[in-house]
Parts: sequence; structure tokens; C-alpha cells
Amino acid sequence: MTRPDHATNGAQLWAAAQAELDQVADRLGLDEGMHRVLRLPKRELEVHFPVRFDDGRVDAATGWRVHHNINRGPSSGGVRFTADLTLDLVRANAMWNTWKAAIVEIPYGGAFGGVVINPKRLSAHELEGLTRRFTTEISPIIGPAQDIPMPDVNTDEQTMAWMMDTYSMHRGYTIRGVVTGKPPSIGGTRGQREAVSLGALRAIQAVARQQDVALDGARVVVQGFGRVGTILAEMLAGVGARIVAIADDRHAVRNPAGIEVAPAMTHMAEHDSAEGLPGGEPMEREEIFGEPCDILVSAGLQGQISGMNAGMVKARIVAEAANGATSPEADQALYENGVTVIPDLLCTAGGFVVGYFEWVQDLQSFFWSDAEVTAELERVMDDAAAAVMAAAERHGVDLRTAALMVGIGRAAEATTLRGLYP
Repeated sequence: MTRPDHATNGAQLWAAAQAELDQVADRLGLDEGMHRVLRLPKRELEVHFPVRFDDGRVDAATGWRVHHNINRGPSSGGVRFTADLTLDLVRANAMWNTWKAAIVEIPYGGAFGGVVINPKRLSAHELEGLTRRFTTEISPIIGPAQDIPMPDVNTDEQTMAWMMDTYSMHRGYTIRGVVTGKPPSIGGTRGQREAVSLGALRAIQAVARQQDVALDGARVVVQGFGRVGTILAEMLAGVGARIVAIADDRHAVRNPAGIEVAPAMTHMAEHDSAEGLPGGEPMEREEIFGEPCDILVSAGLQGQISGMNAGMVKARIVAEAANGATSPEADQALYENGVTVIPDLLCTAGGFVVGYFEWVQDLQSFFWSDAEVTAELERVMDDAAAAVMAAAERHGVDLRTAALMVGIGRAAEATTLRGLYP
């Protein structure tokens, strides 16, 4: 199944998320009432609040926090600061987070939120003020037993530190478990930085085994060479794969004999560009999708593999290591061409899982070693990949449809078992 055709605006994303549910509900045989319950968010909070700038000006900001479904546990999901954020976009991501949590079997529901703002235009002082005021505004519906925010676009561990401190100041004592993605010194977990990449690696390994693609010697193209892409490239090279091409959002390089990942990572850290990357020959960025390879990792922006370039893809496996990496048109074209797509709901779930680990450690005030975090993440991702692949085999569907069937089915089961109150 492919995601229905949509642009990137929030209304169409929300319609797409609901259409996915509609299609899978039919396959699962959900009754009409359950279908309607899962189609709508549990609660939505819209806030409008003043923001003070360093020059003394005051302006109004708008933000949201949406809980989609809480029948499997407290909700969790990202906090995004972007100028194009909309309520419908927040709703869509909250719904997808419900399915993602269920796929990896962590006891969360889905949530999402953020503020309509371009944080790059704010000073550090202004950004802190915005973050603290937004936290205050949504504090009635967040908390360790209610909803646990985590980083997303334009938010990071410093943002989470401010949110945790603000929430704690309201209560008069430190409450570490209110957010995840914090610095380790104030309750963050080990393994957060590489969580998405390691989760993606385990998903790739599982699907590659099923497809009889040996990773030792496999040719890999990495599109998107930010934090997730660089770490995942390093991990793939560590299991014997050969990185034959790398692209960022502007430039690309290739080397069929293989690009050394460590010098490439150093170059990116120093220059923030793939241009001039050592060991690689320059190529047109769009040509990256047609580079001969066994695995294409898409770890960049949304919709990088589109209807315009999907026909170029020569990989056997495409790994969506970024949310929405493949457009609906591309998804259909890849499926028709026999390319296996590892969907973002599975491939990017490592960050969600390790965020859950952080929450558990904060509640217990007992913190895990790197080895413990890694072992548990690998176990969870292996189990999730096995469940999705088994569903695909059982129902004769692609991995995206299978992942949705697993996630929606588990959320529906929890909702049914809990019954209605009163």
C-alpha cells in the first residue's frame, strides 16, 4: 500500500494519515465504531501566548499539543518549532506515533506538538523564553504519567532541558521523566545520539536477510549525510558494506570501490557539505538515486525519492531512515519495480524506543550502561521487524501496509480490551 497522494501541507498530511487508517481498517476488519474512534485525536490543546524579544517587542505565538490515543499508556511524541507548522500536521504525526509505538510494543500512545515559529531568527535568550512559556501553556496535559514530549525538528537536548526545568519549577521539585531526549547529566540516557541509526541498521539487517542480500560486501548509497546518515553509514561499513555514493542536500560524490566513512564524517563536520568529500568523485546530486547499489538509504528531507526519480532507483532495498522519505508516487513505482521499501514507521523507530528507555530509567532513578541500551534496542527492533515481515508474508502485502496493520491492530486491541467508561 502507498500513502495517498498529498503535498506537504498539513491538511493533506492529515487526510493521508486518515486514509491510511481507512484502508488498513478494511483489511483488519475493524468494526465501524472502532474505526471512528481511532480516526480522531483523543484531545487537542491550542495555545496562544506572548513572546518577548530582546529589543523589547512583544508578539503572539501559536502552538499545539495533540494526544491521538492513550489506551496503551501515556502518549509521547515530538516538539517541533517551524514556521509552517499546522494543527493538521500535528494531528497526523500524533496518529503516526500511535502506530509507531505499537509496532515496537512500547506502552505509549501517540502525541505531537510544537510552535509556529522560525527559531533560526531567535537569539538563544528568546528561544529559551519561547520554550519555557510554551511548556507552561501545555503543562496541564503533559507529565510522566500523561504525555512525554521529545525532540523533533529544530528542538534538541537543550530544548528538552528547558522544558524539564520549567515543568519541575512549577511543582517545586525535579521531575526528570516529563520529557525525553535530555542531556545525560540531567536524566538523559546513553545511546540517544545513535538510536535512530542503530534502529535503522537492525531493520535493514532483518530485511536484507529475508531478501538474501548479504551486507558483507553490499553496495550502499546514502542520501542524506546528517547525523542519522553519517552514523548509519559508519555502522553499515562496520558490518562489511561498501559505501559507493553519498549525498547531502546540495552535493553528491561516488566511488564504486567504496568511500571511507571516517574521513567523510570528518569532512562533513568541518565543512557541512559533501562537496570535496575525500575519496569521492563529484556527481550530479539527482544521479545519486540511479547509482547501482544493493541498498539505498534515504536519511534526508521528506519526499526525496519522488515520482520523478523513483524509476531511476536500481537498489533492491530502500531504507526510509527519515520520516516521509518516499513520496506516494515513488512508493507505488518502487513496489511495481520490485524494490522493497523499509517504511519509516519501522526504520526510524529507534529514537522512539530509546526515548522510552530514558523515561523508564528516569522513573526508576536507575540508569543503564551503553551495552544495556544497545542490547535492549536491538531486541526490540528485531522483534518489531519480525512482526512486520510476518504480517507482510501472511497477508501478501508490502512492508508499509504490514507495519500499519501491526500498529493499528495493536492499538485497536488495547482500545477494545479496556472497554468504555462509564
